[in-house]
Amino acid sequence: MQKFLLGTATAAHQVEGNNIHSDYWAMEHMKYQNFSEPSLAAVDHYNRYEEDIKMMAEANLNAYRFSIEWARIEPEEGVFDQNEIEHYRDVLKICHKYNIEPVVTLHHFTSPKWLISLGGWKSERVVFYFTRYVKKVISELGSLFDYVCTINEANMGIQVSAIMERYKKQMLAGRKSDAEGQAQVGMNFNQMLANRKLQEEECVRVFGVPKLATFVSPRSKESDQLVMKAHVEARRIIKELYPHIKVGLTLSLHDIQAQAGGKERAKKEWDDEFLHYLPYIKDDDFFGLQNYTRLLIGPEGQLPYPEGAVLTQMGYEYYPEGLENVIRKVYQDLKIPIMVTENGIATADDDLRCAFIKEALNGVQRSIADGIPVIGYLHWSFCDNFEWQKGYSMQFGLVAVERKTMKRAKKKSLDLLGSYRWFEEMFSRNRGT
Repeated sequence: MQKFLLGTATAAHQVEGNNIHSDYWAMEHMKYQNFSEPSLAAVDHYNRYEEDIKMMAEANLNAYRFSIEWARIEPEEGVFDQNEIEHYRDVLKICHKYNIEPVVTLHHFTSPKWLISLGGWKSERVVFYFTRYVKKVISELGSLFDYVCTINEANMGIQVSAIMERYKKQMLAGRKSDAEGQAQVGMNFNQMLANRKLQEEECVRVFGVPKLATFVSPRSKESDQLVMKAHVEARRIIKELYPHIKVGLTLSLHDIQAQAGGKERAKKEWDDEFLHYLPYIKDDDFFGLQNYTRLLIGPEGQLPYPEGAVLTQMGYEYYPEGLENVIRKVYQDLKIPIMVTENGIATADDDLRCAFIKEALNGVQRSIADGIPVIGYLHWSFCDNFEWQKGYSMQFGLVAVERKTMKRAKKKSLDLLGSYRWFEEMFSRNRGT
């Protein structure tokens, strides 16, 4: 019997530490880089995963979404590290030991450094390289999990392109930019633009190419299609090897709200973020929905947040109601099960996080009651961790980490999330099981 998945999520590079073969590790250690600080040991989840998974189980959670790091599995082109495969085998076994359902993500933003040197996510060869890696992982580990997200936030490159254009226009107009608060990923746009020329020269030395096509680099429509081809081919391979595995991908979606005169522009924004992916994902087993905030859209595009709006550490508007709105909007066009694979808030105020969780899950409950097949809610994130270019300043976690000692301290939001295990009964009742 399928159960409602209630849990939390992480990404390998943000929590494991010492991901030395990845593109991000190389970029973090460049002289002219965009990161507030390097990831280094992160929160040492690579060594402390059993402690962390046990904490999830003790908080009454039943699911954990984590990523397998491609750069660990294939540190050199065509060379697979069996020791790293065994590491992830043990992570999966520990999940089962504590009755935690693993939801595996095969690519969560970071790629092997060698891939970027060979053209990265703008090269036609990326589909071959990615699916070769997928085949290796699934062949070795596919018997140990039932859910897989091929690619995390497959639309991030398109979003970054649009947000950077907005940022440049605001800067040229002499206005303070709010663009960083539109990106559902930690980015430092000031540094990105200021360092661009110097970075190109250094990239030639570090990567062998002047411009990097990482997964989150601004993306063209052609590169966007390559990502979708990689997903479709990965899905085919997974199903051939292990037909029982349920396959999906995740997209970063805002609650796009048209304001006066903005209806047509809002339609375009929704098409860019979601609708144009439908041909590639309509045959998936589930859809991974990731939402953090809303966007207000006028006739010329994005509008500022309302005066007096509460903003999170990331610059997002505090808007937990957005999750329900996006669930309903997605299901209008995509009639497959929905898994909320990320939803959360960066704040030092755990009371605010608790309020966010309550409102977000109220929306999930209403959606399920109306017959929408929401099969899980995985909160971002398990612990405070490395938020990409923002470093360790963003507090998304249900667990705090003292990084000198790596000591974990749960916040009350962790137990609050676990108290919603009664969703399982509601989920079963609505499914007639």
